[in-house]
Amino acid sequence: MGFILLLLSSFLQAEVPTFTIEIRGHLFYPSQLVVPANTKIKLLVINQDPTPEEFESYELNREKVIMGGAKATIFIGPLKPGDYPFFGEFNPKTAQGVIRVEQ
Repeated sequence: MGFILLLLSSFLQAEVPTFTIEIRGHLFYPSQLVVPANTKIKLLVINQDPTPEEFESYELNREKVIMGGAKATIFIGPLKPGDYPFFGEFNPKTAQGVIRVEQ
C-alpha cells in the first residue's frame, strides 16, 4: 500500500508545471514570467549570487529566503488571470519582477 501511495504522489507531483527564475546580480531572470491561469505551478528559484535573497510577494502571499548558491521550490496557484508582482526583500530596488497569469 505504501508503495502505491508513493508512486501516486510522484505521479501527481510530475503533473505540476515547473517554471524557473534565477537571481543574478541582485536581479530576477526572467523579470516577467508568464504562467497558465487556474493551474497550480512549481516555481524553482535559483540564487546564483553568493549572498542570500528573499523572494517575497504580498499578492501571492509567499516569502522564502534563498541562501547564496542555493535553490528553493515555491508552489503557487491556481491563480486567476492578472499580474502578481514579487521582489527581493534584501535588494528591493533592483530585484523586482512579476508573474503574469494568462488564460
